[in-house]
Amino acid sequence: MRILHTADWHFGRQLEGRDRRIEQAAFVDELCHIADEREVDLVLIAGDVYDSVNPPAWAEELFYDALERLSSEGRRGVVVIAGNHDQPERVRAAAPLATKHGIVLLGLPKEAPLLTQEASSDRVQIVQGGPSWLEMKIPGCAANAVILALPYPSESRLKELLSESFTQEQMQLAFSERIAQLLADLSVHFREDTVNLVTSHLFVMGGKETDSERPIQIGGALTVSPQAFPKNADYVALGHLHRLQKLSDKPLVRYSGSPISYSFSEAGQSKAVVLVEVEPGQEVREEIIYLTSARPLARWRATEGIEQVERWLEEGRDAGAWIDLELHVSGVIDPAEFQRVRKLSDDFLKIQRVVVREEREEEEEQRVELTELTSDQLFKRFYERRRGAEPDEQLVTLFQRLLAETGGEGEEE
Repeated sequence: MRILHTADWHFGRQLEGRDRRIEQAAFVDELCHIADEREVDLVLIAGDVYDSVNPPAWAEELFYDALERLSSEGRRGVVVIAGNHDQPERVRAAAPLATKHGIVLLGLPKEAPLLTQEASSDRVQIVQGGPSWLEMKIPGCAANAVILALPYPSESRLKELLSESFTQEQMQLAFSERIAQLLADLSVHFREDTVNLVTSHLFVMGGKETDSERPIQIGGALTVSPQAFPKNADYVALGHLHRLQKLSDKPLVRYSGSPISYSFSEAGQSKAVVLVEVEPGQEVREEIIYLTSARPLARWRATEGIEQVERWLEEGRDAGAWIDLELHVSGVIDPAEFQRVRKLSDDFLKIQRVVVREEREEEEEQRVELTELTSDQLFKRFYERRRGAEPDEQLVTLFQRLLAETGGEGEEE
């Protein structure tokens, strides 16, 4: 059985106010092409389909289009679980219709899938299931897949309260043990003649985060140990962390990562989906398939000023990437000149100005003893260093007034 693992689509998300829908639609095209070309039998989508609980209509349309194409008219299995960014009820809303096409949509932990009512040998069938698990029969596959599907298991979604009096360490241990016990109880449905899979959306200890997760937990309380997963699972498909990474070999535990970079902290990262081939009783074979549909992110640090930026653009550096530009200047930059920099390329999403001083100026300043400066001069130096411009007289007057009110001297020490 060939299984394609993906997660953290975050449809509807922007980057620095820039719409990413063209890239997200291109990813769907690429994913469907991979599924068809590699003759995938089952697709696991491990949560965070949307970026918010109330996504734009176009994001929902794109998601349903992806499901319809991936299902291949009911001949390929698709299992989707809700992540922490998803509204569980929204993810599972189309379940009655989706089940007829071999698509399983689960929103909450302990939720049971709908079973296939009309059996057909050339269509995917959900032959049995219960809270957080299902058995799927897929055309052309000698073995069925038993899938433990656990959508984002927060305390509120689990409808449990572990303890109000625990310390952070106790809470983390209690949560990890609770998830481990839940999965252990569910693993009784695994058999030696089935492909045994786990999919969930959670934070596993040892996983590497990026800024784009937008804090995924508070204090580390909802952290799960890598040992929480059943030893008799063939593959564990996770979502939540946006970096592609493997956490364990036996069982094989992986985050597929997000298919698109959603933060400049991910600049330089390669995005991918994971393809695994599983046969009962055999070693799992995995392949990382790198994606090319989304625009990469790049960080530029122009220490030589605007001329260096112009030279990089002429050279075609990082062509096609969204760029976070750090522009070093020696003094105050004219607003018109700053706008000219912005217009040099539509690929600039962020431009941060860093004011640096010439070595000669620094040496001259070091010769001036701070004790020789008046309070006004000290304030002006501080303001100019922080803001890159001199304060106006009104601001200096306000500073003098505040200094006098707090007991300081208005003019000289």
